[in-house]
Amino acid sequence: MKHSPDLSAAAWRKSSYSAGGDNNCLEVSDDHPGIVPVRDSKRPDDSPVLLFAATSWTFFLTGIKN
Repeated sequence: MKHSPDLSAAAWRKSSYSAGGDNNCLEVSDDHPGIVPVRDSKRPDDSPVLLFAATSWTFFLTGIKN
C-alpha cells in the first residue's frame, strides 16, 4: 500500500512562470525525495495536492522549456 507524504509542514513556492497576481498560479514544494507535490495557489487550504514522480516532473519541465 502506498502512503501519501505528510505535507502539513511543507514549504510551498509559486511557479516562476505563473501569470502573476492571484490568477493561474501553481505552487510546488521542494525537498521531498522522489516526488514533487503541486497545488493551486488560489486555494492553498483546500486544493488537492497532485504528486508527481521527480523524474516525470523533470521531463515535464524540460518539455515546457523546449
